[in-house]
Amino acid sequence: MDTLDEAEHCFPQHNSSCRRRTPPSTLLYMVFSSIALLTVVLNLLVIISISHFRQLHSPTNTILLSLAVGDLLVGLLGMPIESLRYMESCWLLGTLLCALTPYFSYCLCSISVGNLVLISIDRYVAICDPLHYSTKITVTRVKICICLCWVVTLLYNGLILMDHLKQPDRFSSCYGDCVVVISHLSGIIDLVFTFIGPCTVIVVLYMRVFLVAVSQARVIQVHYGVASSSLVAKRSERKAARTLGIVIVVFLVCFCPYYYPSLAGEDTSNNLSYFAVLSWIMLTNSCINPLIYAIFYPWFRKAIKFIFTLRVLQPSSRETNIL
Repeated sequence: MDTLDEAEHCFPQHNSSCRRRTPPSTLLYMVFSSIALLTVVLNLLVIISISHFRQLHSPTNTILLSLAVGDLLVGLLGMPIESLRYMESCWLLGTLLCALTPYFSYCLCSISVGNLVLISIDRYVAICDPLHYSTKITVTRVKICICLCWVVTLLYNGLILMDHLKQPDRFSSCYGDCVVVISHLSGIIDLVFTFIGPCTVIVVLYMRVFLVAVSQARVIQVHYGVASSSLVAKRSERKAARTLGIVIVVFLVCFCPYYYPSLAGEDTSNNLSYFAVLSWIMLTNSCINPLIYAIFYPWFRKAIKFIFTLRVLQPSSRETNIL
């Protein structure tokens, strides 16, 4: 009987140890592992494609590269840790990682939002002010903006989670527990600064892009056949805007549920019964993004063929016409 009682505890050597719950099915574990693996592989393909082919070194693709790096980190670290938390029910990674894991997750969330805002600005200038796009939006300026996005994200989330970073076990009810609680006030501030504010900017810019794209489509219908190369370029820009618009819509669908506790007037906590569902809906966004590229970007499908056939190892492959 004593042996059975010890087996039910996360850490039998500690009197205050948490108890284990019945683990989920093996099938669920396989699903989590498959999603994480697919996320890593797909985003790694995006990173290799954009980094390798010189023709893809554009401002827009530089932002996509930053987004893919964040999504890759989600697949490498975020998904395995979240699945381990859910499957084991006990926190087995120690106090330090209990403090750093939520900080890491919040940072990746904010970085995704920041990258999508940059994408919206990029598409807005490309569609609404195409004559000045090459002078306003350069690869160097985009890289500076991306670096600022990552730095501000690290500092901002450090402030939001300062209390948890200082004392990660302050809400733990027993040894082997890792409970993260964001107060309702902090949750509302985070909701405004990392979701409502940026999403408002994104939606307003894309509404403007949509109206201009409709206007350009009418012009093309009237003047079809005149300055065809310019018209093809405009079509290409509109197609890119549509594809990235789909990325943003999917992002909104995946991230909206995560902010439900703040909207419902509750503290945000990973101890909520439904938190695992909200968290995994959000994390799945990192796997969906490269799937959208594969469906809508011919250059990504072509790059995948080069990678899997090992033609990227050829010295001249960097100069390949991939577009």
